[in-house]
Order: sequence, then C-alpha cells, then structure tokens
Amino acid sequence: MLKSRPVFRWLHSIMKQLNTEIACVRLGNTHVITVTCPKIAREILKQQDALFASRPMTYAQNVLSNGYKTCVITPFGEQFKKMRKVVMTKLVCPARHRWLHQKRAEENDHLTAWVYNMVKNSGSIDFRFVTRHYCGNAIKKLMFGTRTFSENTAPDGGPTAEDIDHMEAMFEALGFTFAFCISDYLPMLTGLDLNGHEKIMRDSSAIMDKYHDPIIDGRIKMWREGKRTQIEDFLDIFISIKDEEGNPLLTADEIKPTIKELVMAAPDNPSNAVEWAMAEMVNKPEILRKAMEEIDRVVGKERLVQESDIPKLNYVKAILREAFRLHPVAAFNLPHVALSDTTVAGYHIPKGSQVLLSRYGLGRNPKVWADPLSFKPERHLKECSEVTLTENDLRFISFSTGKRGCAAPALGTALTTMMLARLLQGFTWKLPENETRVELMESSHDMFLAKPLVMVGELRLPEHLYPTVK
Repeated sequence: MLKSRPVFRWLHSIMKQLNTEIACVRLGNTHVITVTCPKIAREILKQQDALFASRPMTYAQNVLSNGYKTCVITPFGEQFKKMRKVVMTKLVCPARHRWLHQKRAEENDHLTAWVYNMVKNSGSIDFRFVTRHYCGNAIKKLMFGTRTFSENTAPDGGPTAEDIDHMEAMFEALGFTFAFCISDYLPMLTGLDLNGHEKIMRDSSAIMDKYHDPIIDGRIKMWREGKRTQIEDFLDIFISIKDEEGNPLLTADEIKPTIKELVMAAPDNPSNAVEWAMAEMVNKPEILRKAMEEIDRVVGKERLVQESDIPKLNYVKAILREAFRLHPVAAFNLPHVALSDTTVAGYHIPKGSQVLLSRYGLGRNPKVWADPLSFKPERHLKECSEVTLTENDLRFISFSTGKRGCAAPALGTALTTMMLARLLQGFTWKLPENETRVELMESSHDMFLAKPLVMVGELRLPEHLYPTVK
C-alpha cells in the first residue's frame, strides 16, 4: 500500500467507502487515525490538545531538524518546549509583528514592482512562480534582512538563480516531510531507501543549508566580535537571546535547523491559496468583479492597498477562506502523536497513535458545508462582523491550531491577503489567447493546481503609483 501514489488519496477513498468520519489504519506497528469531522477534530485539538502534542519521529524530520532540535516537527519534550517558547515569545508575538511591518511593506511594494515590469515586458504571468517567490522573499527579508541569496539582483525584480534553486529545494523537501515513507513504519528498512525518499530529503536539506549556513555563521561571528549590536531581523533575535547567566541561549546547531524549519513554513500555504483563488475567480468573473470593486471602494485608485486596509477587505478575505476550505495546501494536517492512551468520539486511541486531521475532508464535509464542491465566498460573510482567515471551529484548516498549531497566523494572514489584494488592485487579468477556462484539477501527487496558472495582466492604476525595483 505504501508504494501506491499517492497514499493520501487511498486513505480518503477508504473513508468514503466505509462512510465514516474517523478511521484507523495500521502501518507496521503504528495506528494512523484519520479524521474528517470538525466535532471530532475539536475534541482532539481543543479538549485533549495536551494529549496530542507530540510529533512522530521520521527520517525526514530527523534530517531537517538536525536531530530534533527545532520547534514545529520535533516530538514533545524539553527541547520542543524550549524552542516553542523562544519562537512564540521572541519572534512572532504582536510586538514583533508590528516591529517588522516595514519589511513586509517593502516586499509588498517589491511584488507590485516586479509584476508591473513583467506586465510591461510580456504581459504573461506565472502565478505559481510569482506567489511562491513573493512569500519566499518576505520570509527571507524577515529572517535574514535580505530577499535574495545572490549578490546580484535580477533587473526586473524577479528571483535569481540562487533563489530559484533554494525555492525548488524547499518545495521538494516539503513534499516529502510528512509523506508516507516505508522505513518510517518499518524501521528495519531504513538505509535501503526503497522509494528514494531518504536521498531526496538529504539533498534538498543540503541545498537549503548551502544558502542559510554562511549567513548564519557570519552573523554569529559579527555578534561575538561586537561588529553587530542592533537587532534587525529574526536571525539577530535568535543569536542575541541570553540565558539566566547571560550566555547565548541557543547554539548554532539549534538556530540553523529552526531557521530552516521556519523558512520552509512560509511559502506553500499562502501561495497555494492565492493561486487557487485566482483560478476560481477567472472561471467566475462575478466573484473577481466583486473583489476588485471592494478594493476600489475601500482603498481607491490613488494609493496602493496596505496592511491597515485588511480589516475592511471582507470579501477578499472571504475568497481566501473559501480557497483554504476547498483547496487546502495538503491533504492532512501535520501528524499529532498521542502521548498516552485516550478515548476520542467513543473510540480507544492507543498511546503512540498518529492522528491526521484531514484538511481535504474537513473542508468538503457535506454535513458541514452546503454544496461543498462549489466555490462560494459568500458563505463566509457575516453581517456586521469582520472576516478572518483563521477557523477556530476546525470546519476547515487555514492555519493549524492548538499546542502544535501555526506559530504566526497574523503573518500568514498579512502575506496571503496583501498578495491577493495587490495583484487585484494593480492589474486586470485574463487568460492567454485561445483559452477560455482554467481546468480546476488537482495534481495527481499533491493538492496543488495540476497546471501552474498563467494569465495575462494589464495595468489598472495610474503609472506613478507603481513602485520601482529597489
């Protein structure tokens, strides 16, 4: 079964055949519990969150986390608690989010300038390429203080060869981080690499390290020598944190994999939501028209949309919620491991079981959503209420919740909303010549749009409003 591609579709087909919202499959000695019911999901991540606060130990996680020294994918224990506290209190707290506003604003302007140059030069835009690199640029700016790993920048503002190499390695690793690898369930097979999984993880991790480590090592040296004393980005924060004796709290062996983990966490979810949202809107022009009308009404055409406008862009956010619901970035949430025996929805869950909340199944559950396969942003609008991208009732998953939840939903909301709002405000979009509709089909091996969305853009604002590449 584990050789079948992809396993997540096999698991969902089993649940459909059994007509169940919770199922158990035994892989080796591990019980894998899949859930598509929001009520059961809430029982797991709200009522019994502390019992499901661990992660599985896998080959991929071990490679990426440098032996489980990080926050997101490290199993529950003292190291996890240490790193989670650092991330939550020092990096993504509200004060830091406000402090880094200017860096995010610079990347929003850079996105607009880059797309402007491409529209002027050719008009044709690969949305997957643009959205992924916008997210990558933003997290690199927040983490390292720079958007590029190259000394030279592309004239139009696009990524360099180094940035593309890094992004491709990152998505390669993301695709296998929680894939169903045979040796994770049958440890005696580790090292045989029967499906090539282990080599892919080693190679992609090494490529990311090639770009990250020189920056990190150089920055640590600057702090030690007193050549850098001001905190300007996330890397500075990691290096400057002290323990009770005044010594550095984190070692380089902890900083490096944690940075890699956080950089990997940024691009896939926002970029996937925006690409799917644009694809759906092109096929439903009325939704596209309403979104642009809202932006024009709230912002106008004499200035560019800013983060401060987000609270008033309810229809734009409703579109993104619907994209998260119907087109999740992954079939399942990251696994939660039971720390002890427990009971969920009347079923016995043994200690060590891996619980997978189905992003795909929750968002398409017909008991929760009317006409679940249709793209209808209006279902998220509430009278006299601000729309948010988070979904506390777990009727779908935009940003994960609980003790192992997304550390930075505010950042995710800002990146996703600003990306879509800038692309809608600054440009009108149509399909290339001889194309009338986007084929809304998922890839055979993941949840991304099967074919990258390519559209032709035209300027819709006065030219003096478009920023220049800096």
